[in-house]
This record gives sequence, structure tokens and C-alpha cells, in this order.
Amino acid sequence: MYRFMENENGEPGATSNGAQSSGKTLISMHNIWKTYQMGVEELHALRDVSFQVEKGEYLAIIGPSGSGKSTLMNLIGCLDSPTKGEYWINGNLVSDMTDDELARIRNKEIGFVFQTFNLLARATALHNVELPLIYAGMRAGERNEKAQAALASVELGDRVTHKPNELSGGQRQRVAIARALVNHPSILLADEPTGALDSKTSVEIMALFEKLHAEGNTIIVVTHEHDVAARAHRILTIRDGQIEKDEKIR
Repeated sequence: MYRFMENENGEPGATSNGAQSSGKTLISMHNIWKTYQMGVEELHALRDVSFQVEKGEYLAIIGPSGSGKSTLMNLIGCLDSPTKGEYWINGNLVSDMTDDELARIRNKEIGFVFQTFNLLARATALHNVELPLIYAGMRAGERNEKAQAALASVELGDRVTHKPNELSGGQRQRVAIARALVNHPSILLADEPTGALDSKTSVEIMALFEKLHAEGNTIIVVTHEHDVAARAHRILTIRDGQIEKDEKIR
């Protein structure tokens, strides 16, 4: 079972309306702008975005192509920085972090799940899941044990020696989810996690997210699919770089 790692220095702020939340704010975004210079014109990908995410929430961020949801995902994942505004994660102001601190956040605090799986083709499922632990400097015996446990948690305990081309699309996504979970991150951040899957496998993967959420994981899914967003407990709708709606649905 993979759970949030406690940090007693949580940044204070308004609480959100998330289901199964604990009152502890993991993410606080305050008046976030992301602006790109296009010749003499400015393109505002995000405009004055503010929201919070609490421990234990299951949030979907949804919007059409060009709405700003991918830009927002990159900011949440510390893959990009805002033009202005404040982003706090686990009580830490992202703009104050060094490159090494940001790398640690991406390795330890955020587990990434991508649409295209991003697995090493020649590596086994076990080795793919071990990668974040290798980057973290964990010794071989311990990381092997943790990777096997992560694969078992996504029902792939019998596929540890299989390479990606020996796995179905759904199994490859499960390996990617196990890799995202292996460091016990604060947040599981998924970008279009069912985009490369058939409808039956998509349902299975979303059921797995529900199971992981029930076990205490904080999940943020970025999607353009309404049926995927409907599985979450809170939906943030993005349009034209702004929050159009923020609603609790269960």
C-alpha cells in the first residue's frame, strides 16, 4: 500500500472540497500565470489560476485542446515554472528551489504516468520500476524488493521479468503506474493515462486508480475525456487558460 509521506510544514491556505481529504494542503497555486512571447504578441496559456489540492483527493483536470490543461500539468509536475504567481508543493515554494531540489521533487514527491508509458524497451518490468530508485541512490537489494512490491500492487507480480514488447498495452501502463508509485510519492500525476488504450483496458486502468485512491493515494488525472474525468471525486475544468468550473462530484 502506497501512501502520502507526511510533511509537517504544509503551506497554509484555503482548504479544497476534495473527497477523503485530510485537511492537509499538498498543492497551493496562487494567481498563476504562464505567458509565452510570440513575436510582438503575448500568449497567456494560463491566466490568474488559483486552487488547492489536499492529501487524499482524486482530482481530474479536464479541458479541450489548447485550454491550458497540459501547461498546468507541467507546472504541477515541476517540469516548467510559472511566469508569475506562487506554487507551493508540500509546504515548499517552487520558485525558491534549486535545480537539485526540483529534481528531488520530481523523483520523490511526484509519480508521473504518461499516455505513451515511457518504458525502456530493452528492460524488464522490474528494471523499469527500479529506475526512480536507482536515481535516488538506493542499494540494489532494497530497490529490488520495493519494485517487486510495487508491481504486485498493480497485479503484475507474475510479470516482473517481462519486457514491454511482451506485455499488453494495459500491462505496460500498469508497469508505468508501479514505477510512479515505487518512491511513495505525495502525488500520482497522470497525463491522459488511457489515451493509448482500448475502451475495455481503459476501464481496467481507471478501476486501478480508484483502488489506489481508496488506499490513500492523492491522484491528479489530466484528460480531455469526460468518462475518465467522471471517475474522479473532483473536476477542475480549464478553458482559455482559466478555471471555468471547480466541482466536487462525489
